[in-house]
Amino acid sequence: MNEGLFEARYLTFLETIAGLRPKLHRYCARMTGSVLDGEDVVQEALFHAYRKLDTFDDTRPLVPWLFRIAHNRCIDFLRHREVQREAEAEVVAPDWVAPVHSVGQAVGDAVESLLMALPPKERACVLLKDVLDYSLEEIAELVDSTVGGVKAALSRGRAKLAELPQSGPRRAKSDELETLLQLYVERFNRQDWDGLRELIAIDARLLVADRFAGPLSDSPYFGNYERRTTPWKMAVGEVDGEPVIVALRSVTGVWTPASFVRLQVTGGRIVGIDDYAHCPWILHAALSVTTASPDVVQ
Repeated sequence: MNEGLFEARYLTFLETIAGLRPKLHRYCARMTGSVLDGEDVVQEALFHAYRKLDTFDDTRPLVPWLFRIAHNRCIDFLRHREVQREAEAEVVAPDWVAPVHSVGQAVGDAVESLLMALPPKERACVLLKDVLDYSLEEIAELVDSTVGGVKAALSRGRAKLAELPQSGPRRAKSDELETLLQLYVERFNRQDWDGLRELIAIDARLLVADRFAGPLSDSPYFGNYERRTTPWKMAVGEVDGEPVIVALRSVTGVWTPASFVRLQVTGGRIVGIDDYAHCPWILHAALSVTTASPDVVQ
């Protein structure tokens, strides 16, 4: 491809994703059932799109192409997770169960919190139509279906949502994870970096979303927090029912959630740290954020 043409296409790509990123994340978060998994899928999708940018047809709009790539990545993620669940002989149950007041009623957060109870195609169609307000024709292109197929999926999905019983969010709990989360927070807030490293495997991986991915040992990760000039601290909490570390910052003396850190734990050691400090759209997309700290505005 001509170098000047690719540069122009790349600039258009950057401008498009700058405005599209929060919406794309919201879609992937509801498809995967996790605002954190959703961000991981978005980053994979955008990296894939960049690699394929030289094959993009400039006569077509860029946004549907990016959504299509993200949708396919979500499907791949769900298939992989289902294989993992079957291999571990886990009981598959909806992550969220809560009431919907009427069939086809777009009720914002209530609809979004229910979507994991639906099969992927129905989930995608309800999300794109009732939450993101895409047309039937646009949805058909994004999910590789027909308008008739989209209408049928919408009808099935809405009917299922209307019949769901009321219940709270259900997530698998791990005593091992909860113990390490608490120890991590206590030592992080004391800036006891040596004590913190005792909890972490020597080959642990670090993901600072949108900034770094690689061995923790290759990153000045803890030093970056130590050098922050604004008041901050960590707290054990949950985002959409998933146990995480909530990074808090002080705004005019009030502690408020700013971002999230997810730990990956194996054999009593931390083997992975995912930090989403550079992805503020995740906080806005979360349906619920809670912490155990009494002085936090939630």
